[in-house]
Amino acid sequence: MKFLNVKENGDYKLAVKHGESVVNLAGAAKELGITVPTSYSELLEQGPTAIANVADLLSSVSGQASYILSESEIDVGPAALPPAKVVCVGLNYLQHAIESGLPVPKEPLLFNKFDNAIAAHKQDVDISGLTQVDYESELAVVIGKQAKRVSTENALDYVLGYCNADDISEREMQFRTGQWMLGKSLDHFLPIGPYLVTTDEIPNPNDLTIKGWLNGELRQDSHTSDMIFSVAECISYISNVMTLKPGDIIITGTPFGVIFGMEEKVWMQPGDEYTVEIEGLGKLSNRMK
Repeated sequence: MKFLNVKENGDYKLAVKHGESVVNLAGAAKELGITVPTSYSELLEQGPTAIANVADLLSSVSGQASYILSESEIDVGPAALPPAKVVCVGLNYLQHAIESGLPVPKEPLLFNKFDNAIAAHKQDVDISGLTQVDYESELAVVIGKQAKRVSTENALDYVLGYCNADDISEREMQFRTGQWMLGKSLDHFLPIGPYLVTTDEIPNPNDLTIKGWLNGELRQDSHTSDMIFSVAECISYISNVMTLKPGDIIITGTPFGVIFGMEEKVWMQPGDEYTVEIEGLGKLSNRMK
């Protein structure tokens, strides 16, 4: 199931992709008399029950109803709305670690982003005044239930769904000190979306193609099997350090092909557009301004 957050009158309404259209869940629930989550927070609270109820609702949806929307005409918000925390895993693809000339991590290398970094599909990202802006196609994991000291074997049971993400990075700022946060947490430096795709559609998050295009030129072309630490291993490791809560986001690393790893580094400029596509998750595009 593919959920979207649709911006409407300054607020976000929960919707779900249905065929080539989008169903406004609040409108459908009212018209059909079926109880379903109508906001992202309700989806997080209700979890599997919410997903089952939405599936029941979709079986009764009419193609001509007022709650059926055209995806091209809606204002899509971030697929995962600002969570309690965003935990990022650095250098988690073998070929990316090699291209970066950095040691292959012996355990997950963690850093953080904050709520201010969250951005939506097609939202412009202001990079004015910055000098070394890079793209990073990444798989985002949205936690669905509280996870504390979970095993690798059970870790995926705590996932609500997956999204495309772009871990935009300002490299000069990132490496200015020993901490990466400075170059990672600028405003809107984590576009995420357009969909939150539930785990029933993604049975193995480490068996997905992952790609990225800069202005239509394929720059990143890899597979999530190249992760050094699998999605399950990352969740388990982080949950043994801190409690993960519903809505928390884990960004699982980027494959090779970033500007930082190139001999001739031509950094992103205002007007450039980067598109992330992970198998089964749609496409996420953002223009720099």
